Order: sequence, then structure tokens, then C-alpha cells
Amino acid sequence: MTIFRWIMGVFAALVVVVAVLSLVAGLITARDFWYDRARRFGQYTWMLALLWFNIEVWGRVVYTLVHWNS
Repeated sequence: MTIFRWIMGVFAALVVVVAVLSLVAGLITARDFWYDRARRFGQYTWMLALLWFNIEVWGRVVYTLVHWNS
């Protein structure tokens, strides 16, 4: 699971960087397009965080069920 955590962390960090850059571009240019893009990438960040949490929890559930009587 450590590799999965690193992969999800790198993807989440990249999405956060794009969201922040979009927000800065929106502040500089004052166009709604950049604000919408920043909001969308912020939502993608939450989606990745929830996906990571869901896989972590269900991975532990499956691991426990598989190794229940070992």
C-alpha cells in the first residue's frame, strides 16, 4: 500500500498545483474561466482524497477477511 500512497500523493499534489496556478491566473486576468478551472481542479483534489480513503479502508477490510483465520 505504500506505493499506492505515494502515487496518490503525487497525483494529488499535481492537481493542487494546477488548481493554485489556475486560481492565480484567474486573479491576475480576472476571467471567470480560470476560476471555474480552479474550482474543478479543487473538486478533483477532493475526489482523489476520497478515493484514497475508500481504497485504504476497503483494502483493510479485504485484508482482514482474507486473513481472518490465519
